[in-house]
Amino acid sequence: MKSNFIAKDIIYSLSPLEADIIKSLLPNKKYRTRDIYALVRNKASKSSVSVILDRLYQKGLVNRSVETARGGIRFVYGLEQNKENFEKRVVENVVNSIIQKFGSKAVVYFNESLKKRGKND
Repeated sequence: MKSNFIAKDIIYSLSPLEADIIKSLLPNKKYRTRDIYALVRNKASKSSVSVILDRLYQKGLVNRSVETARGGIRFVYGLEQNKENFEKRVVENVVNSIIQKFGSKAVVYFNESLKKRGKND
């Protein structure tokens, strides 16, 4: 597999198919879903690749643009190279899921934790 800037701890946090797709992408290159499917053909169906690409987009690991194609539009994906944006999106997703699951208890915990850290700094 080709290597890229994605840290190993991030790769380990992904599903095996997500990791295979990310490892297959080259920086500064644009891919259609069909192209990415060809890279991981024996590991997933084309519809599974589309779903995984949407998840990777939501996680901030790939960027996505729309282009006009014969018969409609299609997404074109590229490897996201802004590590800071990726990390911000991951933290945002984790915090939002914790708040969604635990509600106000999570918010109270975050506030108390931040106050303690502020006193220690």
